[in-house]
Amino acid sequence: MILELRNITKIYEEDKGVKNFNLTVKKGEFVTLLGPSGCGKTTTLNLIGGFLKPDQGEILIENQKISHLPPEQRPVSTVFQNYALFPHMSVLENVAYGIRFFKKIKKKKALEEGKEFVRLVGLEGYEHTGIGTLSGGQQQRVALARSIATGAKVLLLDEPLSNLDVALRTRLRRELKELQRETGVTMIFVTHDQGEALSLSDRIVVMDHGTIVQTGTPEEVYYHPQSPYVANFVGKSNQFTDNKGRAYFVRPEDIRLIKNTGGNYRIQEMMFLGHETEVVLDDGNQRVEVILSGKDSRDYAYGDRVDIDEPKSEPKGTEVFGR
Repeated sequence: MILELRNITKIYEEDKGVKNFNLTVKKGEFVTLLGPSGCGKTTTLNLIGGFLKPDQGEILIENQKISHLPPEQRPVSTVFQNYALFPHMSVLENVAYGIRFFKKIKKKKALEEGKEFVRLVGLEGYEHTGIGTLSGGQQQRVALARSIATGAKVLLLDEPLSNLDVALRTRLRRELKELQRETGVTMIFVTHDQGEALSLSDRIVVMDHGTIVQTGTPEEVYYHPQSPYVANFVGKSNQFTDNKGRAYFVRPEDIRLIKNTGGNYRIQEMMFLGHETEVVLDDGNQRVEVILSGKDSRDYAYGDRVDIDEPKSEPKGTEVFGR
């Protein structure tokens, strides 16, 4: 294991923070801390980075305790939400600064080494461009290049895509994963965005109120949530009750509509999204969300009466709780 957190606790006022937090991360793994605002994910990242000290517990990198070390002495590098670039420096100078700081080498050598990392993030030709003239996506690439260039053993990313527009965020998501595969660097990524977590991660750590509620691959977390909280937070779910009074959850894409003029449900909303359509049904007691493919949605209209065919035998997408 390259990173280990043992029984880490850090409590703020109103009982916020993290409590008895345990996590191990393998070398080269992309791990995402996922949860709502205030769940403790950024606190955890700051504890690893050395910007906060734990009230109790130990943080280890390659079996060496680092809890007592200041940020600059830890073999980690952080990509902040605001990028924290130097506006008076060029792209290459920003990248080289990280190399000089961590490797303690001369500026000329750092600038030479920095060119490879500028190329790695697709900014070749921008070496001498000022930071202020770059787009948000380009600045994000510079921040990544600077952090990777330090040779840090663990890269910490604090919601680095949150300030970008949707199209750019999607593109950089792919580039970030490709970069991680190419460099093999261990990444700890913080986000509240389920799409980012599902698409980027080797493993997702779902958090709530300072504790881990589930850890697993994206597929495990999505298809086999271990609690109603995870079922509702990671993706969308519909809750039903079986004839024994047990709650179970069905993903919207696993429900099939059946046209029936006397059906129990009425189509309350339809939202066309191109490749799919989100449909909301109502039977007077419960709202049910359904996702139809773009073509399938043509058979239905607002106000139609329908019945639903939802899985009864716990196939992929359905979880039964309370057994």
